[in-house]
Amino acid sequence: MEMEKTEKHMERKKGGLITMPFIFANEICEKIAVVGFNTNMISYLTKQLHMPSTKAANTITNFSGTASLTPLIGAFIADSYVGRFWTITVASILYQIGMISLTTSAVVPGLRPPPCKAGEICKEATEGQLGILYVSLLLTALGSGGIRPCVVSFGADQFEEGDPKRGTKTYKYFNWYYFAMGASMLVAVTVLVYVQDNIGWGWGFGIPTIAMLVSIITFVVGYPIYRHLDPSGSPFSRLLQVGVAAYRKRKVGSVSDSNLLYQNRDIDGPISRDGVLLHTKHMRFLDKAAVVTEEEKVKMGEELGKPNLWKLSTVHRVEELKSVIRMGPIWAAGIILITAYSQQNTFSLLQASTMNRHLTNSFQIPAGSMTVFTLLTMLITVALYDRVFIPIARKFTGLDRGITFLTRMGIGLVISIFATLIAGFVEQKRKHVAFNHGLMDHPTSIIPISVFWLVPQYSLHGMAEAFMSIGHLEFFYDQSPESMRSTAMALFWTSISAGSYLSTLLVSLVHKYSGGANGENWIRNDNINKGKLENFYWLITVLQVLNLAYYIVCARFYTFKPLEVQRKVMDGSKVDELQLVNPV
Repeated sequence: MEMEKTEKHMERKKGGLITMPFIFANEICEKIAVVGFNTNMISYLTKQLHMPSTKAANTITNFSGTASLTPLIGAFIADSYVGRFWTITVASILYQIGMISLTTSAVVPGLRPPPCKAGEICKEATEGQLGILYVSLLLTALGSGGIRPCVVSFGADQFEEGDPKRGTKTYKYFNWYYFAMGASMLVAVTVLVYVQDNIGWGWGFGIPTIAMLVSIITFVVGYPIYRHLDPSGSPFSRLLQVGVAAYRKRKVGSVSDSNLLYQNRDIDGPISRDGVLLHTKHMRFLDKAAVVTEEEKVKMGEELGKPNLWKLSTVHRVEELKSVIRMGPIWAAGIILITAYSQQNTFSLLQASTMNRHLTNSFQIPAGSMTVFTLLTMLITVALYDRVFIPIARKFTGLDRGITFLTRMGIGLVISIFATLIAGFVEQKRKHVAFNHGLMDHPTSIIPISVFWLVPQYSLHGMAEAFMSIGHLEFFYDQSPESMRSTAMALFWTSISAGSYLSTLLVSLVHKYSGGANGENWIRNDNINKGKLENFYWLITVLQVLNLAYYIVCARFYTFKPLEVQRKVMDGSKVDELQLVNPV
């Protein structure tokens, strides 16, 4: 008996703050690898593989979109079969293989086209050389699919739902998780981009490859102290079961009292360890899945209470589906923000490459390092938000987290609008200087205008990310059903995927339909100076304003999930005190 108590005590000690160094160390190394791999990719594609700028931009956004779509696969595997730890580990190995492949292609001369010679047209990469690139990108995209939806939720899992201080711990965790991620990205866009531009792409890709290996080792070493939550079966199957049961009973009458709907805590136990979802009055047509017919009462009596879940669902399972549906409109509101943010790694970088980037006569900022201003602003905003903004806001709102995550996301959307609006005016200024100095027909010449004109748009994007992206993460983790938190994190990444694909679509459509009779185009492949990139930025600004109006309506009518949890007393025994959790 005493041994059993000791084992239980040791089990309760798992998880908590002690696991954070291992998880953050993994995230720091992984982000150094990923960002160092991607940030300057457009320079690699255009200067080393000699791709046209629009093709290179679309390759990057397509890859980013795919890498943000694969988290649905990783989340499904984690939630359904192997759990988050093993999903992260195997996915990291896949990513490692992809990075080794790309590093090899950058080192071996025969795996990329020959350097451009003066007076000759640059030879583009062959199909075989592009094949190696695409296979490498595919492997890293698959690896991202397992890492992205699981790491952040795995860290939040280390705090138990029954802990009275869990809410405070988790919002701090999301803030400092993002801070650690931003700090590692800062190293990548400064040190690694400098290495890629000035030392070589072999080392430029090799260092992130080594960092990825370190992240795998660090994460695996922490295995004994992690709090592991077992997978609880396919969440998609449960959602489908509710939908099928509701459709089958579409002609069954509704019940006036929600207490008459079917509940079975034994069946729901594995998927509601932290609390049972309570009935909500929205989407009543789904409630029919939990209506018990006379025939089902008889059949369950004969089978000792075991229902056919394709015909009868519990209230908890019905509310799981309702929670996912309710999150959909808020999910969609994040797409346009990513579309705006994506331009930093494509057209903003091309702008920077034409501007004066010298800090001294002998040193200039690599164009790919301009995102340092995004990251610095994001880090400063996160720190000030946690240490200054929240204590002040708490006095006015009475909320532990200062403001709701819905309000936090709305602020981020507003800031992002100003980022793209300003970007258009800066592009006008850049072209005006080019015109005054007779450089409109010289796309490779450096225009005598400081690259620091781009700092406001980069910085505003960083501030917007500190509000919107962290709020989005909090929202998905907090409002998702307990057994679907990896899937919820995948939803966060799929909004990034959709935003990247939308960017690709907009670039393609604008390039196709904005052409004039004289060959003019908003987005020119041959000469950015003769384009009208400012119009493209303002088009995104208009879309963002419309998106903000849409978001305000969605947030106004959003219903938080009601959760019933059990508290634990100090000796570890459960009490029947019920607490309604209505998170904000």
